[in-house]
Amino acid sequence: MSPSHKPPYSGQPKPKLQDVPAFVDMIGKGWRNQKRPAPVVAGASEAAANHREALSQAIGQRDMIVFCGHAPVRNNDCNYDFRGDSNFIWLVGAQLEFAAIVFRANGVGHDATLYLTPPAKPGERDFFASAAYGELWVGPSPSLRDWHSALDLPVADYADFAQTLDWLKQPLVSGTVPGDELAHFQLKPSAELDQTLSQLRMFKDEWEVAQLQEAVDASVGGFKAVAADLPEAMRVPRGERWLQGTFDRWARLHGNGVGYASIVGSGPHAPTLHWVRCDGDIIPDMPLLLDMGVEANSLYTADVTRTIPPTGEFTPAGRKVHDMVEASHRAGLAAAVNGAHFLDFHYASMEVLAQGLHDWGILKVSVDEALSPAGQQHRRYIVCGVGHHLGLDVHDCAKADSSHYDLATLEPGMVFTVEPGLYFHSNDNTVPPELRGIGVRIEDDVWIRPDGEQQVLSAALPISAVELESWTKAQLG
Repeated sequence: MSPSHKPPYSGQPKPKLQDVPAFVDMIGKGWRNQKRPAPVVAGASEAAANHREALSQAIGQRDMIVFCGHAPVRNNDCNYDFRGDSNFIWLVGAQLEFAAIVFRANGVGHDATLYLTPPAKPGERDFFASAAYGELWVGPSPSLRDWHSALDLPVADYADFAQTLDWLKQPLVSGTVPGDELAHFQLKPSAELDQTLSQLRMFKDEWEVAQLQEAVDASVGGFKAVAADLPEAMRVPRGERWLQGTFDRWARLHGNGVGYASIVGSGPHAPTLHWVRCDGDIIPDMPLLLDMGVEANSLYTADVTRTIPPTGEFTPAGRKVHDMVEASHRAGLAAAVNGAHFLDFHYASMEVLAQGLHDWGILKVSVDEALSPAGQQHRRYIVCGVGHHLGLDVHDCAKADSSHYDLATLEPGMVFTVEPGLYFHSNDNTVPPELRGIGVRIEDDVWIRPDGEQQVLSAALPISAVELESWTKAQLG
């Protein structure tokens, strides 16, 4: 029943609750204390302490600041989900929005202090007024003391961050933070610090490798869930999106989420390298390219690709392309060994592809000419590289100097991908009609162990066409 009288503010703007004393008094009382532990993965704080020490030794007696950042706006007043800066996470062991870690040189090393925004508790204005960190909006949150205990780091209020700048001498700055915020603090990002952090992060410790293996294992489960959902995906329109949703749901259940936008490409969409649109149907007799990775709760991500036959059997054309990519992949894995140059497995994979394309009559120049720096004609069908470092970022350590990346040698502690492929677009008149619209990629995650031996973290998924057919049939039931 409608009220028999108009509210006292009828015809007036809606009152701002923070300006209504009676409401402020009412909302601040009568709440039981709720605790939420700081969400820190076991072993993360100890690993982060070692990472901070490594950075301190590498950078020398200079002050540093690394920001974690905050969620960017998606549209209007809606933000994207928050994912913190990877350098910050590597140094702290957790992601914290509106936070920074400050390193102050002390003559022999650095004193590190974590600055973060505390949650607004009952009785504070922002408890109900801030959608960013008011507990009425975001739920119970760890206190500064909780974070201090979980991370074993001195913790201070981010509101006091500006004051610490008076103590620092031309600090090196890294992290995800808007330019206007840096300008407000009169800070400039440091390419040197970013480069140093990338080069340090190339060498994973035992805890990091365990997190990557956890992410890979969860991804293998996700691939199985996707394959099991193929009958439904082939029945509904936009089945690519159905399968993308299957994996993304799995990743949220078994980790933090996906480490990157899942690629599900059926038929003519498979040759598109970053097909994240995923708005096509699943074509039963065309290869289905799946490039997907779970990001563990520690925020380390897997990056795995398999190309499977939706019905459980490749067509002759699909099998032909897959067999060549498999041969290229095995050549790449064989070259990705301790002491080899990082690019050796790239060249080994490319040589197989160039030779195969020449044998098929697609490559019209000699293999030697194609492989020469002035040639590269075979790259029309694989414009991307065949591997990259892997860790907190799917393309990890991207800001490392070339001498430490492309031109470096593979060493114990490195984790990287090997991922050759062939991509024959449906509108490419340089390939035979039966091959048009076929894209195949195989990608594994590889670790050089402390003893120098190679270990394929994603070996639980088969790579040969015969084994993939059998594996797919097993998931289909």
